[in-house]
Amino acid sequence: MRDMNANVNLPADGGARPGVLSLSIKEKSALFAAYMPFVKGGGLFIPTNKSYKMGEEVFMLLTLMEDPAKLPVSGKVVWISPAGAHGGRTQGVGVQFAANESGKMALNKIEGLLGGSLKSTRPTHTM
Repeated sequence: MRDMNANVNLPADGGARPGVLSLSIKEKSALFAAYMPFVKGGGLFIPTNKSYKMGEEVFMLLTLMEDPAKLPVSGKVVWISPAGAHGGRTQGVGVQFAANESGKMALNKIEGLLGGSLKSTRPTHTM
């Protein structure tokens, strides 16, 4: 998807900060493809070529649609699509939102933006 960008943030010294992901989703179709409603508490698939382990804690900075505010959300890796995944799936990780206030805010924001699209049977990055 051309309007969904993810990258690992780098601190000023140039070294990678493990577990920090920045995701900007500008189109409803890209948000639908990334959202993981089957994950308890909600989650997002984040395209990345960085290696993560199941259960690894990560921190996300989400920019959704035209909202200039970044949503800070913590979570853990619950899905991994490796390079060369079956069916040409995008390489990346699925992150379950933490069961805290920021996770609930992200879930409510995403489901509010998707509205009726949540019932669609279109394929996503994970299912």
